Amino acid sequence: MTQPNYLTPEGEEKLQAELQDLKGSKREELSQRLRSAIQMGDLSENADYHKAKEDQGFLEGRIQEIEAILRNAILIEKSSGQDFVFIGSHVTIQEGSDEPETYHLVGPTEADPRKGRISHESPIGHALLNKKVGEFAEADAPGGKIKFKILKIE
Repeated sequence: MTQPNYLTPEGEEKLQAELQDLKGSKREELSQRLRSAIQMGDLSENADYHKAKEDQGFLEGRIQEIEAILRNAILIEKSSGQDFVFIGSHVTIQEGSDEPETYHLVGPTEADPRKGRISHESPIGHALLNKKVGEFAEADAPGGKIKFKILKIE
């Protein structure tokens, strides 16, 4: 059984756009590179041909990866008024006396911690699931256990 891929509508849109670009202009560009490399003759020593074939393998692999993600995608709908944290929530937490931080809980495909987007499968994301405002959560982080309070769920 394949794991579902949780995606926000924006994440799905971004992947659809990348897929269209890869299947369209990128594939066309690669096929032109291959044609011109083949026209140069002897393929056994043609670095351009070998590089283009390698790039083609990566391109087709990425196309298959995106198609698989989209095939198993579960869209995260925005809903307001939730009492508990779920995938798609924006959660403001505070660890001790540190500044509060807000995270958007997303699927692993869209996770980007530097932009405040954490996976529900990450230690902090997992600890947040199903918690309510005012509750404490504990996560095993690389630097040890961290305990934080949930201040706000949007």
